[in-house]
Amino acid sequence: MAEFATKEFRMSVLVVGSTALDTIKTPAGEGDRLLGGSASHAGVAASFFAPVKLVGVVGEDFPKQYLTLYKRRKIDLAGLQIASGKTFHWAGEYELDMNNRRTLVTELGVFAEFRPELPDEYRRTPFVLLGNISPALQHHVLDQMRTPRFVAADTMDLWLNTALEDLLKLLRRIDALVLNDSEARQLAGKNNLVLAAREIHRLGPRYVIIKKGEHGSILSGPNGMFVCPAYPLERVVDPTGAGDSFVGGLMGYLAGANGPLEQNLREAMLVGTVVASFCCEGFGLEKTAALTRADIRRRIAALRKIARV
Repeated sequence: MAEFATKEFRMSVLVVGSTALDTIKTPAGEGDRLLGGSASHAGVAASFFAPVKLVGVVGEDFPKQYLTLYKRRKIDLAGLQIASGKTFHWAGEYELDMNNRRTLVTELGVFAEFRPELPDEYRRTPFVLLGNISPALQHHVLDQMRTPRFVAADTMDLWLNTALEDLLKLLRRIDALVLNDSEARQLAGKNNLVLAAREIHRLGPRYVIIKKGEHGSILSGPNGMFVCPAYPLERVVDPTGAGDSFVGGLMGYLAGANGPLEQNLREAMLVGTVVASFCCEGFGLEKTAALTRADIRRRIAALRKIARV
């Protein structure tokens, strides 16, 4: 079972990404203007294992209860900009099998002009998670950092199609790239994921983490490959933010774990998988924000039991 580090040992995680208000409809129900965005889901997930410093932007309409939620999770908000205007709003509807969704509304609001500026005390944070924002903004964050220990970047097909040159330059500056299976195939030009991971390594990152949704995830690194199963759920309520919760939980665990990073990555994959599974059981962050570390430990033990030969 995962051993979580004591408060005295834990290093910090810098999480940079979008902070949004999500309106979501799924076969299980719907929620209006829920706290969402890559930084929100990843930051809350990471906060169970390590101190989190969040960088993002919200508008004047951002509900105070969401600021309270961040603070309850002891997330440092010195890097959260509150700008004149409206918070990024996304609305979407999921099909019956939850694998496909349709975007109904995208209102960027203040996020359209977002340029992450790090407070001085953030620049030496040892673990850095560059959430799913443009590669140009991810570069801008790294330009402000001072020798981070481990940098992971998330990406998506939008940036593969519109900002590939910037993304390829970014791959030479990071330790780990996180993307889903179709994005891995597109970036590498390979249909086979083993070959795709190998090709992405050649582009720069030491570690490649490929998300496969309900089919789990793959870690590829210097010590070979690790295939992590997904936690089987009886009922999925809302999968929005599950990928961000996965990588947030993974990075939080790495920052909070004793011992060599390479040794902890496989365990971190399990931890991220479990946190993501909780995310899917509620709308927005309602389930994740209410978790305890004991809840996470129990589900990790259950996942180990399910996967044991």
